[in-house]
Amino acid sequence: MSKRLVVVGSINLDLVASARDIPRPGETVSGSTFHTFPGGKGANQAVAAAKLGAPVSMVGRVGNDGFGAQLRASLQQAEVDTGAVETVPTSSGIALITTAEDGQNAIVVVAGANALLSPSELEKHIGVIRSAGILLTQLEVPLETVEYLGTVARREGIPLMLDPAPARELPASLLECVDWLTPNETETRTLLGGASTELRTEDLEDAARRLMQSGSRNVLLKLGERGCYVALASGERVHIPAYRVKALDTTAAGDAFNGAFATALVQGADPIRGVRWASAVAAISVTRVGAQPSMPTRKEVEAFLGCEQK
Repeated sequence: MSKRLVVVGSINLDLVASARDIPRPGETVSGSTFHTFPGGKGANQAVAAAKLGAPVSMVGRVGNDGFGAQLRASLQQAEVDTGAVETVPTSSGIALITTAEDGQNAIVVVAGANALLSPSELEKHIGVIRSAGILLTQLEVPLETVEYLGTVARREGIPLMLDPAPARELPASLLECVDWLTPNETETRTLLGGASTELRTEDLEDAARRLMQSGSRNVLLKLGERGCYVALASGERVHIPAYRVKALDTTAAGDAFNGAFATALVQGADPIRGVRWASAVAAISVTRVGAQPSMPTRKEVEAFLGCEQK
């Protein structure tokens, strides 16, 4: 049996409107559909891993509103352990998401209860954290809490995977605690000082090297339809292409990748094989609408890879 994954992060309700195009500033567009989905980068990653068969515990907070009960129930339905998910007297986190016909999206997140996840909350649930084979976290909860988790991970000898989203600059003291840093292109540029130009293929090795010099032991650059650039502490460098699919909704594709990659690692896969598998999980997720509802099961991933190999 694989070790437990423990996810420390956000739990949101996604309010998703679909339209032909994402509106520009000051513009109103007509939408075609509206849905609500359980989301939040932390909860998404927890559900992604649980649906792939990993034992998962979530550390986070929800509000004492109707959304909070709905979000807890959704995690439990995916068989995520919610014993360390506290209910607090405020609104739950929400994300306002607009998706366009080409699969791209624009997102506004309101932290709500997620903003109240403090370092003391981590100490309260230190037993759950110590049970982890890998810790997963993101940046939709207070930075001081993520930094504290980094010190706990280092102290306890638990590998830490950080999805540095939403994009922001990060202190070296945090990056030095990270075993697996998984930025997308926007986040990579922000971490490297706000460069505005696209990361060209010939820039990837230098970008990964600079991030590793900042402290992270391994770096996975998530490049969307361009795939994933893998830079390992061993010195290995591989650019793995993405699977070709028709994208309907790219929301939470990165979360699908992270949950799947962490699952692969705790189940004993080597990192390169784990990235290829996680890329398949992310590819399936973008062919479906919604965050957590888009996460595939292990059986669905095996069927997808079987078709790809034929």
